[in-house]
Amino acid sequence: MTALLDRLTRVFEAGHARDIDLLTDAMAPPEDLRPAAVLIAVTDRPEPGVIVTHRPDTMRAHPGQAAFPGGKIDPGEDAVEAALREAWEELALDPKQVSVIGTSDPFRTRTGYDVTPVLAVVPPDLPLVPNPAEVREWFEPPLAYILDPANRTPRTVTWDGAERTYFEIVWQGHRIWGVTAAIIGNLSRRLALAELFDGR
Repeated sequence: MTALLDRLTRVFEAGHARDIDLLTDAMAPPEDLRPAAVLIAVTDRPEPGVIVTHRPDTMRAHPGQAAFPGGKIDPGEDAVEAALREAWEELALDPKQVSVIGTSDPFRTRTGYDVTPVLAVVPPDLPLVPNPAEVREWFEPPLAYILDPANRTPRTVTWDGAERTYFEIVWQGHRIWGVTAAIIGNLSRRLALAELFDGR
């Protein structure tokens, strides 16, 4: 077990052993939710990063948005299996290279998905190959940057006649917002940043 994997596992387990207030979708989600999973792949380097994708602009749903690799959970799969399969399909990220830490807090969306984040560690500089049907490009913001609440800016818009607040993270021109930013926000509430990044 690498030092990062060991430290991240300890902080993850400690954070999930306590009760916290979580971010939720301001719009009430439908009753019939479809299960989905995403992979939060942390790169094992001195300054750990996180693999994030941009969806193609031609996609019908959420074109151009930043997202973690992931999608619907197929029959017979659990969240971990689905997240690993989707990361392979989207980026050719070899499941054998993924050290899974665990599943975090599900996020229920107004669009009808119950999304389970799967936290994992992967080696740095893997030869990722975006599937052009699902991924326009990928990028790797620092884990410390996206987890820092100071880098999440609240935005308010009017949607379906009501005001709705969401969070936005901007890193080197990449905009992470909506569900992906909310999942990051919940994870940051679980992880003690000082313990995670001070090397103890």
